[in-house]
Amino acid sequence: MKRVKSFVLVLAVLIMPCSLFAQQEKVTSTVTKTETKGTISEFSPDTIVIRSETSSSPDRYSYTEKTTYVDETGAAVSRETVKSGLPVTVYYTREGDRVIANKVVVRKTMTTGKPGIEEKKTTTKTTTETKY
Repeated sequence: MKRVKSFVLVLAVLIMPCSLFAQQEKVTSTVTKTETKGTISEFSPDTIVIRSETSSSPDRYSYTEKTTYVDETGAAVSRETVKSGLPVTVYYTREGDRVIANKVVVRKTMTTGKPGIEEKKTTTKTTTETKY
């Protein structure tokens, strides 16, 4: 009888790690990275308003101290250089009902054509694995 108890105990110890691995969970989350190309129609202390040809109404973006401002080559530009009338590309994310600009790329001023040419959206799916 003592052997049987020992065998059951050893078996339980061997099976327990297997059950822990079986409880591993794969978590899939979708991160949407979006960009909008257009022309700044308003730049206030907390909001950037962009007009794009694809949207019937202007798009509003909040920005934070973490928002970066660069030119087309990737060189940093000061926030003070960003003003109405400039063509930009805004990379943003959604946080609840807020749309927050993460990066603003100031493009060269267009000499021909209409400002606010396009809007491009991409979705990337990121899969993370959680181990217990």
